[in-house]
Amino acid sequence: MWSITVLIFIAGLIALYFGADWLVKGASRLAISLNVQPVIVGLTVVAFGTSLPELVVSFIGALRGLSDIALGNIVGSNIANIGLILGLSALIFPLSVHMKLIKFETPFMIFVAILLFVVSINEIISRLDSILFVVVFAVYIFYTITISKKEAKDVQKEYKEFLQGRGSLIKDSTLIIIGLAVLILGAEMLIRSAVSIARAAGISELIIGMTIVAVGTSLPELATSTVAALKKEADISIGNIVGSNIFNILFILGLTGTIQPIAVNPDAVKLHMPIMIFFSLLLFIFMGRGGILSRPRGALLLILYAAYVTSLLK
Repeated sequence: MWSITVLIFIAGLIALYFGADWLVKGASRLAISLNVQPVIVGLTVVAFGTSLPELVVSFIGALRGLSDIALGNIVGSNIANIGLILGLSALIFPLSVHMKLIKFETPFMIFVAILLFVVSINEIISRLDSILFVVVFAVYIFYTITISKKEAKDVQKEYKEFLQGRGSLIKDSTLIIIGLAVLILGAEMLIRSAVSIARAAGISELIIGMTIVAVGTSLPELATSTVAALKKEADISIGNIVGSNIFNILFILGLTGTIQPIAVNPDAVKLHMPIMIFFSLLLFIFMGRGGILSRPRGALLLILYAAYVTSLLK
């Protein structure tokens, strides 16, 4: 029984990864074919696409009354994005940021994390809170598109090279549809198996959501940021993570909570959200000193993340 459940969980992760990858490729190529600037595609379509596993898992989890999975997945993913993914990316190649927008987005990411903490103090993310998230998200997207048009030519070139390739309308549309279908299937498999594992092992659903589910749904961010780091495209590597963290809270929790208010576990408010804010602040401090996420800083992020996860699974 255990082996079957674990296999279903792994299959769900694989489906989430490929579903998101196909959808992002299809949507990116379609947008570029429609003459949308690559930097705008990278900051919106790609950031949104890599957050799709979190969206589908949290949305389905909330609708089924599994609030700990829904919220734990988002908070845990945001922590993993900085501690695990950016830590690993910086070890591969030190990340030096030139993009003006990231210097705005990083403090905005901190603001969004604090906003989530504040609205969660009463242990419920209400529909009104969620509508606030969606409104702030709409303003953020408008600002992002406006500012991205003014980015330096080397940043524009970086995104163009990263998103190279055009497809056909039929091929790209088919890829989007298949990707979405595989995503939904993967989320179903992941949620059911994660709940079974948590109950059988005597681990809370919040911890499962914060750890293995969160890391699993962050696989697209991991792939995008590490590939960008290998190509020495630091703006994409960091921009992808910062943008995804903002998307995760404002769009995913905003959309989910508008349809189904989300109950907040007290432990999420007392421990996990403050840790998410801490990692966000740490990234801001690192990036503020010369705009470089060096290998030692990346190693520190990884060590802190490993210590956090180890403490949860004891």
